Amino acid sequence: MAASSAVARRNRGDQVYCGEERDYLCVPVAAGRFPVHSDRMSDDGSGGHYYWCTRHHRVETDADVCPARHVLGPYASAADADNALQTVRERNDAWDAEDARWAGEGR
Repeated sequence: MAASSAVARRNRGDQVYCGEERDYLCVPVAAGRFPVHSDRMSDDGSGGHYYWCTRHHRVETDADVCPARHVLGPYASAADADNALQTVRERNDAWDAEDARWAGEGR
C-alpha cells in the first residue's frame, strides 16, 4: 500500500482508524456523551496557556512552547507554571505517602 493511500485512509471524517482499513469504527467516538477533562486542542493561539519547560527551565506560552515531551502543563497563569516543579514534588510526596499507607508501612 502506498504511503499516500495509508494517510488518506486515516482521515475519514468522524471515523476512527484502528490499524487496518477494515478496522474503522463507523460511528463518532464520544460524540458529546463523555465529560472532557481539558480545553479543546487548538492551533489558533487563543486560550492563554502557560507551560513549564523541563528542557529550558522556563515558563513558555502557547506561542513558543516546546514539544509536549519537554513541558508540564498547561497552566492558567505564568505563576502556576513557574511553580510546576514544586507542585510535582508535593503531589509525588502525597502519592508516596498514600502508597505507603496502602502497603501497610508505618503501622
